[in-house]
Amino acid sequence: MLENELIALINKIQTIRSESNTVEVKAANKGCPKVRDSLSSFSNQSGGGVIVFGLDENDSFNVCGVYDAADLMKKVEAQCIEMTPVIRPLFSAVSVDGKTVVSAEIQEIDNSEKPCFYSGVGRLKGSYIRSGDADRLMTEYEVYSFEAFRKKIQDELRTSERALMRDMHTKAFDLYLDLLKSKKPNLAGLPDEELCRLQGITEDSKPTLAGLLLFSSYPQAFFPQLCITAVSVPGTEISSTGNIGERFIDNKRLDGTLVQMLDDSLQFVRKNMKVATIIDPNTGKRVDKTEYPVIAIRELILNALIHRDYSTHTDSAPITIRMYSDRLEIENPGGLYGRMTLDRLGKVSADTRNPAIANAMEILGETENRYSGIPTIINAMEEHGLPAPKFESDRGIFKVTLYNRPKTISVLDSNEEEILEFCKMPRSRSDLEKLFENRMTIAYVMEKYVKPMIERGLIGLTIPDKPKSKYQKYYTIM
Repeated sequence: MLENELIALINKIQTIRSESNTVEVKAANKGCPKVRDSLSSFSNQSGGGVIVFGLDENDSFNVCGVYDAADLMKKVEAQCIEMTPVIRPLFSAVSVDGKTVVSAEIQEIDNSEKPCFYSGVGRLKGSYIRSGDADRLMTEYEVYSFEAFRKKIQDELRTSERALMRDMHTKAFDLYLDLLKSKKPNLAGLPDEELCRLQGITEDSKPTLAGLLLFSSYPQAFFPQLCITAVSVPGTEISSTGNIGERFIDNKRLDGTLVQMLDDSLQFVRKNMKVATIIDPNTGKRVDKTEYPVIAIRELILNALIHRDYSTHTDSAPITIRMYSDRLEIENPGGLYGRMTLDRLGKVSADTRNPAIANAMEILGETENRYSGIPTIINAMEEHGLPAPKFESDRGIFKVTLYNRPKTISVLDSNEEEILEFCKMPRSRSDLEKLFENRMTIAYVMEKYVKPMIERGLIGLTIPDKPKSKYQKYYTIM
């Protein structure tokens, strides 16, 4: 970090009087503080973070200076060596009003090495993730999700003690074997038992989870919550009610095989989304235009079924489809897998969490398995005249939101531009109040600017499930 960049960061911290998801502040004027939690959390989060030493959080983030810059760097480096994997910080120092401020830039480590943890207490007790301006101990599941990729654990291959081979002897299974042999002639001469083992459909002569979900007459007999719950509500929040007090327009639990759940989910969405009749200007014929492009919905549900987490940690978590008056949300257990990040979605080949399921669905003709799903969704929304889909991956959840309002080119006024610039780091309600102090009341700012910007997809919530939480912060999406 260049001197002018560090000075700019110091000024920014003092202006907003707050840490953030990428900045941790320590006084360090009386000695070197323990920063292992922040070393872990910044190493584990996308983009890493910066620890700034020499500002006093308890004194409005004024400069107090570090006790000894050289010794501080030496002792922070020693803490970095105690981490697994070892962290290599990049130090910078600058003099402000005759006092020294030191920064330590912590780079994100590769996903194949995550989670980074303090070796002295072990992986479960020493792995942290950044949450707002605090370091939070990872849950057992969050730790496991990283290990599953590193160790190439295939949870789809686990078995159920209750399941027998006869539970898979269905017409769908027979069709699959016929298609497999026709599409992969080099396997056609093998016994069916060997074919199933090689394709991940069986393990030790028992059906795997993948096999049951693909071919059992009723997979939920063995894994009850590996299903889809779908609701349609009359407003923009799950708590919204209709004219006669109804909470749900429609509410279904969708189960069966993966193919059956895909078909039933599409039927649910088709039933509950609006359809407009328009006149094709080229032909003069009436054409029905669905609220959302059906091809995008199908790809999203298919992705959720194929790429969700099927570990024991998520056995009780179904895929969810929520239809609101202004948007549609599809959410599945299991965040982005492996080396994939949100900014690379649809641009590069992805690591596959469940290759046996993905391969079987390709054999059945349900998917191409060529990483074309995300581009297809984006293009379909574009052609439908709707905003781009919003992708989110956080704490073991992957969520996609489609908005049904036509895409418009809107001009931002100066206040909106100021909010967007300010919220490039997550900001609380009180932060926004200070930003507009002596200009507008916070109630007016929230009602006039922030809420509409949230609805337009310009501003996001750090705690979307609890919009009124006192810990809520707002961040720029675009």
